[in-house]
Amino acid sequence: MKNRDRWQPRAKFDALRARARLYEALRGYFAGQGVLEVETPILSVAATVDPSIDSFRVSAAGPEKHVPHAGLWLQTSPEFAMKRLLAAGSGPIWQLARVFRAGEQGRHHNPEFTLLEWYRPGWDHHRLMNEVESLLRAVGVAAPGPWPRLSYREAFLRHAGIDPFEADLAALRAACAGQAAYAESPTSPASRDFYLDLLMAHAVGPRLGVAQPEFVFDFPASQAALARIRPGPPPVAERFELFWKGMELANGFHELSDAAEQRARFLAQQETRRAQGREVPPYDERLIEALDAGLPDCAGVALGVDRLLMLLLDLPELADTLAFDFERA
Repeated sequence: MKNRDRWQPRAKFDALRARARLYEALRGYFAGQGVLEVETPILSVAATVDPSIDSFRVSAAGPEKHVPHAGLWLQTSPEFAMKRLLAAGSGPIWQLARVFRAGEQGRHHNPEFTLLEWYRPGWDHHRLMNEVESLLRAVGVAAPGPWPRLSYREAFLRHAGIDPFEADLAALRAACAGQAAYAESPTSPASRDFYLDLLMAHAVGPRLGVAQPEFVFDFPASQAALARIRPGPPPVAERFELFWKGMELANGFHELSDAAEQRARFLAQQETRRAQGREVPPYDERLIEALDAGLPDCAGVALGVDRLLMLLLDLPELADTLAFDFERA
């Protein structure tokens, strides 16, 4: 990009008009369903401690007394604040949120992007998958249905030829060795999830949702994030992802409501980040307090709006959906 052109928008105005129509359709859908639109803070005193996501820390000019000792963070998702609303009795809620993730830039990523996130009290993740399909059809995803649903195990057996729950570390390593993106730090032995994530990113995910959008559910318990774990042989996370044209589009959970378990997961994630020599943000104590007060049984999902628009318009890069992508911001 030449310097004299950097003031120009990246997206064409047809794409910006399509974005406006998409927002209008989303609002119409949720209004028709009686789901409350909410807004939550972009800045917070806490951040995600998920080892797979890095937050932007914000420095503030002005008197130090106005800035918490640990600093402020741009939010990577509105999830924690929305769960606080649910615990306070909001009922079903949804939000179009601007979120920020450090280090995420590429064909399918931009450090600042838009998430559609919504929560349904009294629902589990299977019922929420039904609504994800219904919503996407309502906003223009014309694909034959019903959309396929594969368990995580079925997806790996079909597209990687390996059982993700039964394969030992050596078998997972051997399966990954054939992947062009395979790399392992000699000073840090990789975990099962390292290999599973690599296989999902390069062998399984790109083959999902090719003919029509496709759900994957029942993830390994180690990948529960904020989802409930269902006991069994093996125990699984009550979590799903939606793929379309080989791209992950949405991530949903039957939400964890146990405050003690959530705190334990946050502390374990902080330890993982510390062991990796990475920054360790403070976890959200207010979320723990909300869970302790009582989060209703619910399911929630986050959907990448920019990715959805990119796929609807058949654009080559996510940046083509943005008025000003990171390089022009």
